[in-house]
Amino acid sequence: MFGKLTGLLDFAKDMGTDLFTSDVEAAMNIVKHIEANNPGVNPINASFDDGVVTLTGMADSALAKDKAVLLAGNVKGVTSVVADGLTAPAPLPPASEPLTNVVPASEIPAPEAQYYVIESGDTLGGIAKEFLGSASRYPEIFEANREVIQDPNKIFPGQKIRIPLS
Repeated sequence: MFGKLTGLLDFAKDMGTDLFTSDVEAAMNIVKHIEANNPGVNPINASFDDGVVTLTGMADSALAKDKAVLLAGNVKGVTSVVADGLTAPAPLPPASEPLTNVVPASEIPAPEAQYYVIESGDTLGGIAKEFLGSASRYPEIFEANREVIQDPNKIFPGQKIRIPLS
């Protein structure tokens, strides 16, 4: 479990979406991939060096930031993602609370989630049973990972996914 998706996060290099054939086109294609699948980040920039993607920019929310990291990390050839330069604003308090109760962004906990690397033989139903208590809750995991899982019946060893806990 990561808590917050910041710092250096490891991924399986030989798994994931095949987006580039050379390091030169890697960063540009990863940015296009994130923008096409996660409209909650803008602007977003990426650099690529020897398997390491460094993301910078602004995400609309902590969830959009998490998804951008997972999208970049689940690309074939990527071994890790550094997301310290990808920021997300603190959520606004409910309208019923006065603005004087605003908590600094640094003190707001990340959305409750765990991260899981899919292993051979896994199914979303099995993962849901383990983490959420019921195999029938697999659609929650699928919905939380639509950017990296296009079909709930087609998951692959090495994919890193988000398990929503709240």
